[in-house]
Amino acid sequence: MAGTTRIDADATRTHGERDDAAPEMTQTDTASRARAHPPRGENFPLVGLFAPSEKARAIKAFYAFARTADDVADRADLSPQAKLDRLADMEWGLEGGPDRTGRTLRNAVGEGPGLQAARDLLGAFRQDAKGKVYADLDDLRAYCRMSADPVGRFLLSLYEEAQTTHDPSDALCTALQILNHLQDIREDAATLDRVYLPADWMAEAGVARADLTAAGSTPALRRVIDRALDECDGLLRRAAPLPGLIRARSLRGQATATLHLAGTLARRLRRGDPLARRIAPTRFDFARAALRGAGAAARP
Repeated sequence: MAGTTRIDADATRTHGERDDAAPEMTQTDTASRARAHPPRGENFPLVGLFAPSEKARAIKAFYAFARTADDVADRADLSPQAKLDRLADMEWGLEGGPDRTGRTLRNAVGEGPGLQAARDLLGAFRQDAKGKVYADLDDLRAYCRMSADPVGRFLLSLYEEAQTTHDPSDALCTALQILNHLQDIREDAATLDRVYLPADWMAEAGVARADLTAAGSTPALRRVIDRALDECDGLLRRAAPLPGLIRARSLRGQATATLHLAGTLARRLRRGDPLARRIAPTRFDFARAALRGAGAAARP
């Protein structure tokens, strides 16, 4: 996930000029909501699995920041402006403000690329909060540069990897984001009123908005899904050299495992219908990915 943050005017108001409809969301609120509404199963829970302890604290803080911002953008009980206010508070925390999640990340990673990656993520969550139609593939790719590429860039900066790793990392992260969108077509449309498919592809195939919440994919929607999977296949080919470019053994193992899971999920989505049932890697898939990652991490 990489790109520059687009700061929206509504989200950069002076702190204190808050939307009255925006209740403060504390860590207790977040924990309570997580118990009542557990997050969907993680596709790639191996983030940090191979990380040494001195890196794990920063990874944990970054993941907590991303998860909290994602939860804010998805909250049905907040208005769009209230969501933007909360995300602005989180960004203020990155600068040393009172928001605990942002401040914790700042303390864990200090100044530099890690904080910029977090700011980039907030640009995507602001788009989610306001709602956006992705006109074409380039529009969706631009979203992924904020929503996905910064995660890879954060890890690469944490391990001080060379710039040659950036392009394949971005390709992998964008592929993961699109795959996740394909898994959640029905839920995103029905519960969040969001569509992460290029609008021109949908129009060309004859996909109606109602098709996205049906019990199964129509032939037209299936064509769009397959076209998106073609894009993912190309991205994963571009990402394939990544493990060989990474010097840090633990990060190399993580990249290897993630590539394996991404390819597995793409193949499962080819064979299955994400509207009929949730398609995700199995426990066996995770175990195989972990073994492959361990093997890559063991190599000098």
